[in-house]
Amino acid sequence: MEKHYDFVAIGGGSAGFNAAVAALEHTDRVALIDGASELGGLCILRGCMPSKTLIHVADTMHHIRNAGRLGIEVGSATVNMRAVRERERRIIGEFADYRVQAMQKAKFDLLRHQARFVGPNRLELDNGDVIVGEKILIGTGSVVSWPDIPGLRESKPWTSDDVLELDFVPESVIVLGGGVVACELAQYLARMGTRVIQVQRSPVLLKEMPADAASVVAQAFRDEGIDLYTGTRLQSVEFDGIEYTVRFEHDGEVMERRARHCLNALGRTPNTASLNLEAAGIERLDSGHIRTNAYQQTTNPSVYAAGDCAGPFEIVHVAIQQATVAVRHAFGRDPEPIDYSAILQVVFTDPQVATVGKSEDELRRTGTPYLSASYPFDDHGKSILMEATYGFVKVLADPADGRILGAEIVGRDAGEMIHVFAVAVANRLTAHDLLKTPWYHPTMTEIVTYPLEEIAENLAD
Repeated sequence: MEKHYDFVAIGGGSAGFNAAVAALEHTDRVALIDGASELGGLCILRGCMPSKTLIHVADTMHHIRNAGRLGIEVGSATVNMRAVRERERRIIGEFADYRVQAMQKAKFDLLRHQARFVGPNRLELDNGDVIVGEKILIGTGSVVSWPDIPGLRESKPWTSDDVLELDFVPESVIVLGGGVVACELAQYLARMGTRVIQVQRSPVLLKEMPADAASVVAQAFRDEGIDLYTGTRLQSVEFDGIEYTVRFEHDGEVMERRARHCLNALGRTPNTASLNLEAAGIERLDSGHIRTNAYQQTTNPSVYAAGDCAGPFEIVHVAIQQATVAVRHAFGRDPEPIDYSAILQVVFTDPQVATVGKSEDELRRTGTPYLSASYPFDDHGKSILMEATYGFVKVLADPADGRILGAEIVGRDAGEMIHVFAVAVANRLTAHDLLKTPWYHPTMTEIVTYPLEEIAENLAD
């Protein structure tokens, strides 16, 4: 059977679902193709929502264990992982059910099949049907990456999917990787009571984030008892049926660490291998991401890509923005390209790391003049009384008028506080503009006034 549509979205995650909904504003001939065993997409099922549900539990456990610093005697606190898992399953189930109901109620055709290209605008489904789309959007997300490390794949370590489904607290785990997923899950496991060894290939954790912020997270990890190694070269991973052995080079010597379990958190790769992109004339970048222009259009002008499979940022709100731009372009609505200069990123470790706008490295690299001012949490009243003294706030501004170019926060609730600067960057506000705002005392957020005041005082006359 062959069926024609004006718009087809492949993948039911944040990019594909929102693209299909947006396309309905322009035509009623829309299809969404998703052959996954469960509908909902990575964020809901195996990413943002389940991980943050569990991280909240681990953070609560950490505060209970450290309540003695506040003068509170708690006694022995234990984790009922079956209850934790049941709560997670219930919450995520509600999110997924809501998404499925939205898909089923939407006025597009939901095709529960896998698809592959068999021509520039032709898709073959796994039941033999052929779908022809005037415009097609690829939103197939990403999958766990398996680097070519001897024994890694053969030893069958856990992935993030497995950790999110645990109903017991592991005795010990070696976490391979130092990116966002690796760091969030390493600290989650440690705070739940697991002995954690973390091995990162790059010289620093969170290499995509500012180095000064990442160093604070590394110190916090070590202070909490995580056995952390950075700047390594992984040599091999072995499993003898009882425990894992990981060998790696560190500081000029070969080291060996053992644990009952191992987590492969060495990154993710675009989920495009089964799409037969070559048949549609769609090119990939060296990173594996689909090559797109400013309107998310691929090297096949009838096909677009958005979300994790396209990059450059694997973030839900970016996927939705990209999908919207792609749909508007596909239907000739002349959209504005996405302004990545105001990109917002958050890492949900404790302390959290949050950034928006230009980084200091980027400003230096491009020769852009800027003023920088920072203020530490360990000298801020509310932070001190909350025992939340890791980290700092840094503000980057134009030296001519004080316009906020970027900011970074590493500290308690940084992911909430960074939105102060997200508003400023998106609306081209200055330090003086933000200082007109009343900042309540004592609050965590009032700490932003200190670097803002320094910026204001140092502006060019």
